[in-house]
Amino acid sequence: MAASKSSLGGIFDALTSGNDGSVSSFLGQASGYANTFASITQNTVTSATNFYAQIAANNQQTQQQQQLMDALAQLQAQQSMVQPQNTLDPYIYFSNGSSLDTTNNILTMPDGSQIDTTTGLPYVDPADLVDLGGGSYLNSKTNIITLSNGTQIDAVTGLKESQVTSTSSSGS
Repeated sequence: MAASKSSLGGIFDALTSGNDGSVSSFLGQASGYANTFASITQNTVTSATNFYAQIAANNQQTQQQQQLMDALAQLQAQQSMVQPQNTLDPYIYFSNGSSLDTTNNILTMPDGSQIDTTTGLPYVDPADLVDLGGGSYLNSKTNIITLSNGTQIDAVTGLKESQVTSTSSSGS
């Protein structure tokens, strides 16, 4: 009968082999198996976590090294650039009373008029301009309204700028 006991297999074999056949010894043995499986699972999770943490640390280290290399390359490129040797003074004063603002490229004439040296056109400070819409604007410093078609009107007298010039020149 001993031979037939060992060949039963399954739960009957677990109940009878190597123990006294009681439910408590079966549960004790099953508890041991459960603990073993839990330990295997926990070790697998811990190993996977450590593996992925190591990958993340390696990626972070690689990114930091790349950023350091990029910063070094930019610094070297900047240092190798030609540095200006002879720079202009911010203001140049001429003997006729005019001055040149080399920072903003504005030539101020002795009469106070200003010229934009990059375009050659009269310079108007943007703070003095009032937008009237439709491309027209008012120069609040000179009280001249410039229409979108280029016509200039004196805001005080209402006359076109060319009429104001001819009237004042004929009166003198």
